[in-house]
Amino acid sequence: MPFEPKQFIEDAVAQIKRTVGVGKAIIAVSGGVDSTVTAVLMNEALGKRCIAVFVDTGFMRKGEPESIRELAGNINMNLRFVDARSKFYKALKGVKEPERKRKIIGELFINIFEKIAKEERAKFLGQGTLAPDWIESGSGMRATIKSHHNVGGLPSGMKLKLVEPVRELYKDEVRKVGKELGLPEKICNRQPFPGPGLAIRIVGEANPEKVEIVREACAIVEEELEKAAARGEMELPWQYFAVLLPSRSVGVLGDKRAYGYTIAVRAVYSVDGMTAQYARIPDSILESISNRITRELKEDANRVVYDITSKPPACIEWE
Repeated sequence: MPFEPKQFIEDAVAQIKRTVGVGKAIIAVSGGVDSTVTAVLMNEALGKRCIAVFVDTGFMRKGEPESIRELAGNINMNLRFVDARSKFYKALKGVKEPERKRKIIGELFINIFEKIAKEERAKFLGQGTLAPDWIESGSGMRATIKSHHNVGGLPSGMKLKLVEPVRELYKDEVRKVGKELGLPEKICNRQPFPGPGLAIRIVGEANPEKVEIVREACAIVEEELEKAAARGEMELPWQYFAVLLPSRSVGVLGDKRAYGYTIAVRAVYSVDGMTAQYARIPDSILESISNRITRELKEDANRVVYDITSKPPACIEWE
């Protein structure tokens, strides 16, 4: 049976009303299509009894906080902005293992949301959890591939009741719902971004210095591939980003020796994120990405490599 976004919206709004009743809910927003669709559905169902919360973890994409404020204004939603950068940096100091990073981020998120919920007298937390999130986090007899901060990273003693209207959907279906809701094309077709953010695009400890490096590298990858796609030189991948590796290597900057980090570029084609094929990017575009990263990041990054692994065997994200 084909997916019907209009019918899904009607059912989801009705279910949210039944679940929350006359109570209040907060909704975690990140700027991506999943949380935005969830926020609009909950806003439709609850009106002023729904409060959107954006937590700036310090691991967001370049320009993300500003775009969130603009988005909230466009969809007429109450927004609470929380600057928690120092808390997240402190909590992750010295942490290198990816699963621990995800768990710590999930727990800290919930601590912040529970505090806000108490202030707002809200008992429900809305999240844009998708089917791949809970499948990969393990459910019942399923093995855990990796914990998603909004599933496996949640503490067992969490007091808030979850509202996850798009939990059974895949990314392509959520995009259809977004279009049916009238969301801008740039939101509906925005590439996925992990809940833990740039913290899992840094292999090893995610400190402020490394975050700035990978944030700039990700922005360069996005800009170059989007420009190439707009020129008709290639099809825009489903997801595309940079990863900061822990290894340094010798290079040359001007007439001096440099010792910078290695940046891995990742770009894949997929429909729902469950499987993915690496993108065969033209050499000229890869060269442009490499030149910009090494030129603009200077001594911070002097080597760029391209990941040609599909999923499976590799996950799309490195951590």
